[in-house]
Amino acid sequence: MANNSFRGSKYVQRGEASREAEFSCSLVELRSLMELRGVEAITRIQESYGDVNGLCLKLRTSSVEGLDGNSEDINRRKEEFGQNLIPPKKPKTFLQLVWEALQDVTLIILEVAAIISLGLSFYSPPNAERQQCGKAAGGVEEDGEAETGWIEGAAILLSVVCVVLVTAFNDWSKEKQFRGLQNRIEQEQKFTVVRGGQVVQIKVSEIVVGDIAQVKYGDLLPADGVLIQGNDLKIDESSLTGESDHVKKSLDKDPMLLSGTHVMEGSGKMVVTAVGVNSQTGIIFTLLGASDEGDSEEKKEKRKKEKKDKKSKLRIHRRSFVLLSQSHM
Repeated sequence: MANNSFRGSKYVQRGEASREAEFSCSLVELRSLMELRGVEAITRIQESYGDVNGLCLKLRTSSVEGLDGNSEDINRRKEEFGQNLIPPKKPKTFLQLVWEALQDVTLIILEVAAIISLGLSFYSPPNAERQQCGKAAGGVEEDGEAETGWIEGAAILLSVVCVVLVTAFNDWSKEKQFRGLQNRIEQEQKFTVVRGGQVVQIKVSEIVVGDIAQVKYGDLLPADGVLIQGNDLKIDESSLTGESDHVKKSLDKDPMLLSGTHVMEGSGKMVVTAVGVNSQTGIIFTLLGASDEGDSEEKKEKRKKEKKDKKSKLRIHRRSFVLLSQSHM
């Protein structure tokens, strides 16, 4: 019995060790790392990981062979660090587009004029004035004009309605075509990574934290990362910082590579550290208008922390149970 309990405790400890050894870097830790630049970033990497290879070890990847490409590992990384997708802003409904079209100043003036015209056409003077008007010459013609006077205001309103509907429909169809084109581009866009020691091209949306990506001249970086190896690498970061000067990237000066920036010179390899809404581009998009997605990501992080706390408590209870069983044996 003692041997069985000893073996059981061994298996429990191995299982717990393998779970605890999955990822030694949290999402919040990586996000704070990617906010640093230059000397500050190098200092943080040296203090927390030793070097870039130490960061790769904590992310359970190899700087040479990359990820093994196992589907379970890829899915686990997507759950832990998120997918490389930035959720688009919700499309405007047709009624919202109609309301926006109604805000045109010219249309507002026409609407006011039509309402005034309709109001005057249905207005009738008191009986005394009406009798005096009837005695005057041409009174019958004036009465006929009064009866058909509403047509002018109704025609103005009808023209406004036609203009608004046509404008809203054009905007709706253009937005639909634009989103379809954007989705097609995202599906066709691919990037070069190292998986299982082989250089392969995968969809940008399939890139996960821990991937070893190869960057070269002309590439648009799809995710944030830390440079592993560089050869006269220069990046255009004007899309994020507004600075037109190319930034030279190297291991000893500035190894931080950001999504949404263009490679203007050289080549290199980087380990992916942030994707999707957790990358610098994703954070900017979230602040500009996709705040709902950002809030949902924060809620997911809180849930993950709560789950981890529960798991740690269960592990403590298991250990205490195993120790008690060993002491009784």
